[in-house]
Amino acid sequence: MGTIACPEHVDVPSVIPAYDGPKRAYCINPLEDPRWNEFVQRHPRASVFHSRPWLDALARTYGYEPIVYTTSPPSHDIENGIPFCRVDSWVTGRRLVSLPFSDHCEPLVDAEEDMNLLTAALDQRSTRDNLRYIEMRPLEPIAMFAPLCRTTVTYTFHQLDLGAGIDSLFRGFHKSSTQRKVRRAEREGLTYREGTTESLLDAFYGLLTLTRKRHMLPPQPREWFTNLIACFGKALKIRVVFKADQAIAAMLTLRHKDTLVYKYGACDTRFNNLGSMHLLFWTAIQEAKADGLRTFDLGRSDADQPGLITFKSRWGATQSVLTYSRYSASENSRHVFDLQPEKWKSKAAKYVLAHLPLSVLSSLSPVLYRHVG
Repeated sequence: MGTIACPEHVDVPSVIPAYDGPKRAYCINPLEDPRWNEFVQRHPRASVFHSRPWLDALARTYGYEPIVYTTSPPSHDIENGIPFCRVDSWVTGRRLVSLPFSDHCEPLVDAEEDMNLLTAALDQRSTRDNLRYIEMRPLEPIAMFAPLCRTTVTYTFHQLDLGAGIDSLFRGFHKSSTQRKVRRAEREGLTYREGTTESLLDAFYGLLTLTRKRHMLPPQPREWFTNLIACFGKALKIRVVFKADQAIAAMLTLRHKDTLVYKYGACDTRFNNLGSMHLLFWTAIQEAKADGLRTFDLGRSDADQPGLITFKSRWGATQSVLTYSRYSASENSRHVFDLQPEKWKSKAAKYVLAHLPLSVLSSLSPVLYRHVG
């Protein structure tokens, strides 16, 4: 059965007397406490990033041990919670992140009183453990951590409502680009395959490595994807389009409740004119619609990715702003050298990453990503 104790090295008591009232804050291990999975399944705002498979993959790949702050006593069903991973890095510092490598992660707390209680507990934790910062990635803006300094970074977020009929959805796509590219892909006789076989993973990861190098970023560790496959099972699909026997575009999707999540995509730009990526998106949308899903989550885009933002918008998706917030004890708590992904895009980092062989980039990725979560 589940435990209310956090992982030993996290060193947080299961009961945190940080609020003067009838309730208390508790810390649980969501991988060991079965109540968390049950709570995520029934909470309307819970996403794939709250789920046990996602947290398990983070723990297996990067050694992060997830914890959840909640006001629910161990003898009761969980009624709220904020999941975190503690990242301990000699490069980027000690911090709590909700959650690493996740596009968004709503605090699943409905009552203001409970949010105040958990905020007080986290403030206490930040001071006691001398955390560099606590990071939150909500879908909607939240107000918390009043005693701490706040810095923010924004991203663009897209999601497509699948409520309309399939023909209406198609008519909602941009006519001169998206619709035309889908039809072009159908005429080209491209081959579509899906699943989680080793050969499809090889095709996907090869394209991902090429794409990341093109953007002057290291690829995620291959182990991350093997762990995602192991943890999500049939809820994960690798989707690959081939021209003859050559893989030319690929994406990885995750299914959670009534939502299909586009998490990773990659392509060989030499074949972009064939509409291969458009075929992948259209196939995924048709499948999600046929399965009765309600939402297609197209994920976040960085501010310096206008082409990707335009691409997603042309599928008729609703565009909004994601605001990530970091709360720290002082404005001067930042390290001079920060390995956050956006910092990799400095001129020096771009030059080095652009000139490294693919094999070297892949070998470096497990070390790099462990520090940037």
